[in-house]
Amino acid sequence: MNPLTGAGAQRSMRPMNAWERLGGEQAPAKAAAFELRRAAPEGEPPPTPLVFASPHSGRVYPEDMMSAAALDALSIRRSEDALVDDLIAAAPGLGAAVIAASYARAYIDLNREPFELDPAMFADELPEFARARTARVAAGLGAIARVVSEGQEIYRRKLTFAEARQRIEDAHRPYHRALEGLLAEALAAHGVAILIDWHSMPAAAARAGGRDKPCDMVLGDRFGAACAGLLTATVEKELEGMGYRVARNTPYAGGYTTEHYGRPARRTHALQIEINRALYLDEATLSPTRGFARLKADLERLTEALARADWSALKPG
Repeated sequence: MNPLTGAGAQRSMRPMNAWERLGGEQAPAKAAAFELRRAAPEGEPPPTPLVFASPHSGRVYPEDMMSAAALDALSIRRSEDALVDDLIAAAPGLGAAVIAASYARAYIDLNREPFELDPAMFADELPEFARARTARVAAGLGAIARVVSEGQEIYRRKLTFAEARQRIEDAHRPYHRALEGLLAEALAAHGVAILIDWHSMPAAAARAGGRDKPCDMVLGDRFGAACAGLLTATVEKELEGMGYRVARNTPYAGGYTTEHYGRPARRTHALQIEINRALYLDEATLSPTRGFARLKADLERLTEALARADWSALKPG
């Protein structure tokens, strides 16, 4: 079984040959849209208000995508937030539910509005409800990306709207239904829900977030609109206490997930965390470096601190 198209894709950490073709073997007709691991048995209240999400670490590249692709495997995989789901894998045992995408970001981007689509990518006309004029679409990074790193075009042919709708129905909608359910459970049990949306950024992007040196983490709270300042400040304090250089909202202020779910007035708070890949990943091979173990341990310490924290101030009085 190809580890990037079959069930083993989600947990594969092996280095990948740049010329290995994704989808070379027959993939399952429909892979699960996500992996969900709760901090308590289903039906029981969650132990904390924490929900962790990893929308860009999926490793499943279906054959319908790869048969239309113009790029080799490694070029496409560079758009992944590689191994971020593995970095937060211990969170359920520490009190935070985790939902992680199965499908690759290049196949369908779960951190976009579902119909945020580029008309130039499609052979047929998009419906009026499609959101074709956003900054992300203009950059080639809509719900179905046109390009990967360095502006390389992913596809050698135009797609159809039917293909886009199928990807949305198979992956985007189920993932967000499940995420909404986790947040509703946290809110019902604790009077507040806290979503941490985990991502990783290229080392080159991290340089834009630093002053004298590249930043290690970027906290995106949409300039205070997506969560209470207490949440951002708590995460910042914990990370800086571990020696990490932390920036806020530059170059990443948060995407669709933080914008859509971050509603502090409704007691749902969302914070995006971007991790500098240089901390844990060889960006050339997408394999973990020696820094992976230390970073994973530090993120477990952060999770423990968030699970212990008193979040009663986030509930409107």
